[in-house]
Amino acid sequence: MSKLKLGMVGGGQGAFIGGVHRMAARLDGDWELVAGALSSDPERARASANDLGIAPDRSYADFNVMAEAEAARADGIDAVAIVTPNHMHAAPAIAFLERGIHVICDKPLASTQEEAKAIVAAAEVSEARVILTHNYSGYPMIRQAREMVARGDLGKVRFVAVEYVQDWLAAEPAHDNKQAAWRVDPAKAGGGAIGDIGTHAYHLAGFVSGLRCERLAADLSSFVDGRAVDDNAEVLLRYEGGAKGLLLASQVGIGHENSLRLRVFGEAGGLEWSHEEPDLLRFTKLGAPTCLLTRNGAGATADNSAASRVPAGHPEGYLEAFANLYRESAALIRDPEKASKLPDLDDGLAGMRFIAGCQKSAEQNCAWIDIAAL
Repeated sequence: MSKLKLGMVGGGQGAFIGGVHRMAARLDGDWELVAGALSSDPERARASANDLGIAPDRSYADFNVMAEAEAARADGIDAVAIVTPNHMHAAPAIAFLERGIHVICDKPLASTQEEAKAIVAAAEVSEARVILTHNYSGYPMIRQAREMVARGDLGKVRFVAVEYVQDWLAAEPAHDNKQAAWRVDPAKAGGGAIGDIGTHAYHLAGFVSGLRCERLAADLSSFVDGRAVDDNAEVLLRYEGGAKGLLLASQVGIGHENSLRLRVFGEAGGLEWSHEEPDLLRFTKLGAPTCLLTRNGAGATADNSAASRVPAGHPEGYLEAFANLYRESAALIRDPEKASKLPDLDDGLAGMRFIAGCQKSAEQNCAWIDIAAL
């Protein structure tokens, strides 16, 4: 089977997430990176393309030019990965959707709800898909947890607790830290911890529980002096059917590098997963000892095994989970009728409502907000 052709907007020299996307796309041999508008600086764009082996005539300094040129080529790209800061998601996404090119976009969908709605409007009249890279949903044990909840192993879900804690913004970052600079700029990020890691936690809670959040109450803090975005968020969630939730997103949690943890409790059992031990899932039935389930091991569900590449006991992690999204994106593009668990526009809009709801709640002294109305 021939490889699909991938383009990229952003992700040039020195970028973090662009490199992650490229590694993930290469892992299963489904994709070949052939084009890119890797930087808004023409010289950096050319140098970045050269580093990656992209032909000079497919290195672009402008994503609009790239979208038009690639759509016109017989061998043009099948999809574009958008790995820019949040405020630069909407314009390229729309440009490629208008030309029928699939979009694989880093999360959150945009920096504002207005931008997100513009992406949706473009997608509604395009034959192309939008896939959002909530990569933690690609972990095999997360897939197993989702399957177990759906088949009733926990009974009716009562409570979901999710926390995502980092410490890299616990102090004012160095002035030359490009990764931090745009993330603490409200005009570029759209939200601080709630947008950068809170949307990951929020999506993960809904992905596994299968529940839709209806209302939330949020307490947002900016602990670092002078910071214009939140760096800590405590959020109460109310799900459909009466389930409740608690979400913590903090980038000032000293001692935690990238600590993501999910717990789901039902009437008959509970599940617990930690990103720092991603191949393990703890499952406890009411009144029984805790059972430790492993990736691709005994008791693995179909979704667990399908998302695994190597036998149990051989660690898989962040890049492999990310790669599952690229592998599934390739399968969906090749067969648009294929059932998919990929995060999509609905998930992107849900994330934007989460951000807006948190901000509105915090402005009203942690008032309860009906996010479905946002």
